[in-house]
This record gives sequence, structure tokens and C-alpha cells, in this order.
Amino acid sequence: MPTLSTDTRPTSLKLPAALKTQLQNDAQSAGLSLHAFMLQTLADSVRRTRLREAFTRDSLTALSDMKTSGAGYELGDVRAYFSELANHRKGLQAKPQVLLPKPLV
Repeated sequence: MPTLSTDTRPTSLKLPAALKTQLQNDAQSAGLSLHAFMLQTLADSVRRTRLREAFTRDSLTALSDMKTSGAGYELGDVRAYFSELANHRKGLQAKPQVLLPKPLV
């Protein structure tokens, strides 16, 4: 649920009838009022947008670091590591060794 501040501002939002009906149905299924559901949905959208922005920034930083250092991870090694980690979490094998970067050519 979004954090509500005392500094709220009324906003008018005209919705197409079909969309409003879908929102009302989803709100009812979630046990929320339409207003609360729309607030939650908007807050979730803002949170996802900020996460995508952070992911993009982190990715660009990692790419820059990789180019500067000349070291990185081979995709096949990363896939194998996460496959082994998944098997470890299922109790099927020991924890995989730490994946170390390699010089990139």
C-alpha cells in the first residue's frame, strides 16, 4: 500500500469505461476500494520505473568497469554458475565455487 502523506492533491482522471470496469473488478478481487487500488497500482508503477532506472545505471556502471578493467564473466560460465546454485538450493549438490572474472580478449 502506498505511503500516504498529509500533503495530498486532488487529481481528476477520466478513464475509458472498459478500463474503469476492469479496475473495479480487480480492486474488488483484491479487497480494495477503487481509489485504494488505483493508488497502489500507480505507486507500484513508480517503484518499478525507479527499479528499471537503477538497473540501467548499475548495468552501465558495470559495463564501464568491465571495459576499464578488461575483465568480465563469460556468459556460459555465468549460466553454469546459476544452474549449479539452483541445484545447491534444491539440496542436489554442494555450493558452487565463487565465479571469478577473466581477462576479456
